[in-house]
Order: sequence, then structure tokens, then C-alpha cells
Amino acid sequence: MSQCARVNGSCKRCEGELPFKFTMAFQPIVDLSLAQIVAYEALVRGVQGESAWSVISQVTDDLLYRFDQACRVKAIEMASALGMQTDLSINFLPNAVYEPEACIQATLDVSRRVGWPASRLIFEITETERVRDRQHLCNIIDAYRSMGFKTALDDFGNGYANLDLLTDLTPDKLKIDRELVMNCDSDLRRQAILNAIILLAHELNTTLIAEGVETRAEVLWLARAGIVRQQGFYFARPAVNSLGDDIDLLLAELKTEAQAGLGAVNERS
Repeated sequence: MSQCARVNGSCKRCEGELPFKFTMAFQPIVDLSLAQIVAYEALVRGVQGESAWSVISQVTDDLLYRFDQACRVKAIEMASALGMQTDLSINFLPNAVYEPEACIQATLDVSRRVGWPASRLIFEITETERVRDRQHLCNIIDAYRSMGFKTALDDFGNGYANLDLLTDLTPDKLKIDRELVMNCDSDLRRQAILNAIILLAHELNTTLIAEGVETRAEVLWLARAGIVRQQGFYFARPAVNSLGDDIDLLLAELKTEAQAGLGAVNERS
């Protein structure tokens, strides 16, 4: 793209109707140390609950900017309508943001309209798109932080979201990919890698979130290791047009069990 379609502070390339419809599903991100949901991730779905791919496959290059903006707007509108009280995490495509201050205007407009604070928005850098210009991505993160948003690097440890990105990027959160989380309770190599990531996150002052958590054993090992923020099917599957079922009792049980296990480990040490 040779230049941004910026007119009076907004990006005209981001505006206009899409030739297809879509909706959002919401999946909780929990904090075991608090025994509560701290955020929901908004995930694209077809209007009848079809997969994300059924929607994304219709996004041509000339619709990329418009689709990225439409997802942000719909996620915020739906989160507000559903009465969400936590942070809202939204995926974004770095290559669909030419000039951050211009391309974010529709997001700011809908946030003001529904009364959604910028401090409760997290933008996830997805691993599905290769970063063509790393400095451009740095500029986006810096611009978003100046506006009060938080950022997360999605699928860390897999695909394009690799360690070398942290030499330049300063995301607020790292979302650890399912590939590293899977069987972490019994796989010593995964445990070693995760323990190293925990130390790295501490040094970089970055919050860790484990993605794709599917078993109770994974939940408890991660929490006792220090990764208390988690997301995955074990807690809840994405709920289309809904925040899903109440999981407060489950979280309270897991918090108690994780703390009891941690105490036993400390006694043996």
C-alpha cells in the first residue's frame, strides 16, 4: 500500500459495508489467583455459528482493512450489549493497519458511543500473518499504548510469533501457544521451556497467558508454576453471541486445589 487513505483524521479504506455477514463468539480468560474471569477474547464466527475460516476465507486483499475494522467495531458493540464487565481482547492484523492514528478512529468512535474505556481493550497480534515491517508493528504498539490500549502477542512460541520478536516489540502480554501447553504436567521438556518463559516474562515485565488449556492437570501445573492466567476448552468453549456459562464455582475449586498443591511442593522443598 503506497499511502494511507486518510481523510480528516480517519481512514477511508477501513469504511464501507462488507459483502458478507459475521458475528462474534467470546471465550473467557481466567486468573486462577483471583478465581475470576479477567477478560474475554472475541473470535469471528459465521452468523449461524460457522467456523472462523468460513468467514476469513471470504476476505480478499481489498477487503482486509475494512474487515479488520469491522471486527473491532462488532466486538465492542456486542461486548457492551452483553454486559461484559472485564477486559475485551480483539485480534488484529498488523498489515491491515497502515497508519495507527487513522485506522483506529472507528474503534475510538464506537468505544465512546457505548462507553467502553480504552483501558479495557487488548489488541492481540495474531500469528497467522507474517510481519512484513517490524518497525511498523513497533509503531502500532507504541501508538496503541499512548491511547490507553494494551497489546498481546498471540500464539507465542509457534508460527510467526517467535522469540526474536521480543528483541523489538514490547507487548503487555504474551499468550503461550497450545503446542507448549499441551501435556505440560507430564512433559519435562515443555516444563523446562515454560519455566524459561516465566523467567523471561518477569525480566520483560510482561504478563503470561497460557492458551489452549484442555485438562485439569495442565491447569494446576501451570498455576503452580506461576502462569495463573489461562484460556482454553477446559474452562469454556467460545460462545456465539454470548458470554457463556457461569464458571465461578469451577474457578474457586481450582484456586483452592492449586494453592494446596503449591503448599505441598514448598514443604517438600
